[in-house]
Amino acid sequence: MTNRPLTILQVAYPLAPVGPDTVGGAEQILYWLDRGLVERGHRSLVVAAEGSRPAGELLPVPAHGGTLDDAVKAEAQAAHRKAILRALDRHPVDLVHLHGIDALDYLPPPGVPVVITLHLPPDWYPPGIWNLDRPGTWLVPVSESQRRQCPDSPSLLPPVPNGVPVDDLAWTGRKAGFTAALGRICPEKGFEHAIEAAKRADVPMILAGRVYPYEWHQQYFSTVLSPALDRRRRYAGPLGFRAKRRLMGMAAAVLVPSLCEETSSLVAMEALACGTPVIAFPNGALPEVVEDGVTGWLVPNAKAMADAIHRAGRIDPEACRAGARARFSPGAMVDGYLGAYATALRGSNLAGASQGAA
Repeated sequence: MTNRPLTILQVAYPLAPVGPDTVGGAEQILYWLDRGLVERGHRSLVVAAEGSRPAGELLPVPAHGGTLDDAVKAEAQAAHRKAILRALDRHPVDLVHLHGIDALDYLPPPGVPVVITLHLPPDWYPPGIWNLDRPGTWLVPVSESQRRQCPDSPSLLPPVPNGVPVDDLAWTGRKAGFTAALGRICPEKGFEHAIEAAKRADVPMILAGRVYPYEWHQQYFSTVLSPALDRRRRYAGPLGFRAKRRLMGMAAAVLVPSLCEETSSLVAMEALACGTPVIAFPNGALPEVVEDGVTGWLVPNAKAMADAIHRAGRIDPEACRAGARARFSPGAMVDGYLGAYATALRGSNLAGASQGAA
């Protein structure tokens, strides 16, 4: 880790805001990392959409409404490129930290070290990310399972597991007789299986999350989820931090039926921090988050998920909270990234010394 205050330029995905109530996982991680850096005396500059609320200094780019199509995405990426270059020109930036899946579209020119967090499954990224020509560019996975799925690359650093605000999330109130499912409303999250499981178990369910204005997200909600909802299985829309904590804290179980190879699961971590067991499909890193039979259950399908709902009461809420405190603290995540920054800065300094000697 570094022993001096750093100036870090954090760069969000262009089409999603950053703040304590944001929905996207990458945006949440950026927010809590940004906050942790500021609390430790570092300077955090954040390139993100207008309306973002980081703890550090916001360098805003225009926010985009309406359908988020390829033209809007290209426009947003161009704005990001300009904002990054402007920040590097105006501020003594030690390192740039990119969080978007499209990071290569606004990768800064050689010079300042760059860290790219791989928030999404490795095969979602362009192949060129594993063999970058740009010197001083490093890739950080967020779990061991994700690291194992990454192609061999000289740029890969050890994983930095995600963290969530475990102390702020702790809930000791009563449980109610409903289940909950939360997250971005998109096909890969498989929420239709949570609805099916709640119906099979004959329990109420509340689905919460934002439907972003991507055509396939909206189509998924209107054609798959909306017809499956009923009076006992309802959609609550996006929730702020306090409402999300209350929902997860009161739920008998949080259902995570993700169909993709999850690189992590902030929802599962947050639920455990609330003291609520998680019932999840064992995809990607979810077996690293949920201890089967201790903090929840790993199940293969909706039928098994329904059966596990009736066993949720066997899970000790304090075991969930204790597991979250031990494994998912935001402080540990900030430590991990400061270590990654030190490696990137050390590599950059060695490369500079080598070039000077030549």
